Amino acid sequence: MVLQVQEGLLTTASFRILVATAVPAERDAVARAFTQDSRVDVIAAGVGPAAAAAATATALAGASYGLVVSAGIAGGFQPEAPVGSLVIADEITVADLGAETPDGFVPVTELGFGAVTHRPPNALVRELAAATGARTGAVLTVSTVTGTAARAKELRARHPRALAEAMEGFGVAEAAAAHGIPVLELRAVSNPVGPRDRTAWRIGDALAALSEGFGKCAPVLESWNPYDNQ
Repeated sequence: MVLQVQEGLLTTASFRILVATAVPAERDAVARAFTQDSRVDVIAAGVGPAAAAAATATALAGASYGLVVSAGIAGGFQPEAPVGSLVIADEITVADLGAETPDGFVPVTELGFGAVTHRPPNALVRELAAATGARTGAVLTVSTVTGTAARAKELRARHPRALAEAMEGFGVAEAAAAHGIPVLELRAVSNPVGPRDRTAWRIGDALAALSEGFGKCAPVLESWNPYDNQ
C-alpha cells in the first residue's frame, strides 16, 4: 500500500521522494511529519531485506523519484546510539550476506559476488545530520535481529563504525541502485543491540523521534539538488 502524503514536504522541488518503512506504525510516524504536498510517498514495505527490496522496486517502477529513503526504528549500539536518538547512515551495509568459514565470516564481496555497502550522498547526510542532530555512521542490515552480547560484540568487531542495526536498509538501497536513484537511511533507536530484553524497548519514543526527525528534514530536502549527490 502506498500512502501519498497530502500535506507535506516539497513545495518548491521538482522531484518526488519515496520513503520505505517496514510496518504501518513506522509509515504513519513518517507521514505525520509532513504538512502539505503529495510529492512524498510513504510505504510499509514489509519486514526484512527481501520484502523491502521487492516493495521498493515495485514502487519505483510505477513512478519517477529523485530520492529513496529507508526509515524506521532500529537497535542502537551502545553507548554511541542511545535509545531515543536518531541515526543517519553514511553507509548502508548488509552484515550477514556471505559465508561462514573456519576463520570466521566472509562477506559476499570477498567471494567474488555482488555488493555489501551502499553510500548515501555525503553532502545530504551532513546537512540532514546538522538539521536533526542525528548521529552519522554505518547502519547494518541484518536478517536476524541481534539477541546476545556475543553477537553484538562480533558485529562491532567486523563493523567498528556501526551505530545501529535494522532489517530493511540494504534491500531498499539495492532497489534504489537498480534504478539509479540515490538512497538515504534514517533510523530512530528503540532498543540497545545486545541481549534481547523487550522490557528495555521504547518503541513509542522511537516512533515519536522518527516523526520529529523527518519534520526537521524538510528544509534540507526542499533545497537539495537530486542531480548533485556527492
